[in-house]
Amino acid sequence: MNTAQKKERIEALLEGLLSEMPGSFPVDIRLKPGNKIQVLLDADQGLTLSQCISCNRALYKKIEEAALFQPGDFELEVSSPGLDEPLRLPRQYAKNIGRPVDVLLTDGRKFSGKLMAADENEIVVEETKGKGKKQEVLTHTFLMNQIKYTKIQIVF
Repeated sequence: MNTAQKKERIEALLEGLLSEMPGSFPVDIRLKPGNKIQVLLDADQGLTLSQCISCNRALYKKIEEAALFQPGDFELEVSSPGLDEPLRLPRQYAKNIGRPVDVLLTDGRKFSGKLMAADENEIVVEETKGKGKKQEVLTHTFLMNQIKYTKIQIVF
């Protein structure tokens, strides 16, 4: 079984588990060298550590039962995407409306501002330039296919 087939199989196993976790959804599944499987999950209301642990244990058992790897010859990590991970899915954009973001477009232009709206096709970012009386608020609409990545800004 090649890597793509293993990934598809893990995705199918994961779908069954996520049906028991309402509001949660897969973001990415990565198969790394040494049979290391990294599963990134998110949820509309946030993902708890206990949900990640439960999913990890259940998925590990399902992968063993499916005999995708030799017994004990794989490592599984289930977590939520960290702040360093870009937003990938429209559902992630929707849950982060109102937060400050950095957007890099495929043409190399970069924008920073507040994520105001998002749907399957586009996002709207409000950018504030200048200070005081010279402050100007610009609204940008970007099609999803124009976006190379969008990351949440960390504000302290």
